[in-house]
Amino acid sequence: MTNPYITPDLYRFLSDLAANNNREWFNAHKDRYEKVYKQPLLQFIADFGPLLSQVSPVHQAIPKAQGGSLYRIYRDIRFSKNKLPYKTWAALRFRHASGQDGTAPGFYLHLAPGNTFAAMGLWHPERDALRAVRAAIDEAPETWRDTKRAVSGLEWAGESLKRAPKGVDPEHPDIEDLRRKDFILVRRLEDDDAFRPDVLPFVAGVFEEGLPLVRFLIQAVQGR
Repeated sequence: MTNPYITPDLYRFLSDLAANNNREWFNAHKDRYEKVYKQPLLQFIADFGPLLSQVSPVHQAIPKAQGGSLYRIYRDIRFSKNKLPYKTWAALRFRHASGQDGTAPGFYLHLAPGNTFAAMGLWHPERDALRAVRAAIDEAPETWRDTKRAVSGLEWAGESLKRAPKGVDPEHPDIEDLRRKDFILVRRLEDDDAFRPDVLPFVAGVFEEGLPLVRFLIQAVQGR
């Protein structure tokens, strides 16, 4: 049994799109896009809102295809060498109410055949936000280590500097974390997890696993 939001039909559409990533094919299958991608995922976002508010009241589920929680399927190819016009995955983002991506942590759900996962944290933070997080780790190391222990069941992702940031002792006990350029936790999922009949509370529960990190990051960037 699947749910009415994320179905095997969505994954079949994404697989077919990956094999036919051109405007002619997409326009010929626009009805599939609307039926299995856009409308069900917008409904997911709308219905997920109350559960998200229980996990974190300061994060928003906005059921809009532009400027909301649903990523657009159209790629921005203006400055890219890759001229394929469409993304071959679907994704939902739930931003902090006070900021855009890069200034405050959020939650993310990625849907793609063979690559389904949930993520929580701060991806490609702006310079001031990154400095604020590093300062918070340095100033409250025990709080940071407690936070890491609380999320030890999740996988760290993102990029790191090869050397210590400017002004940071290379022998600092938390140097591995201070070198991070992203503060992201990931829970890898099976594709079938996306089709669960209880997908809404399931995703909410996964996001809650990363809540200690999200709270630490909120405190760090809002206190700067």
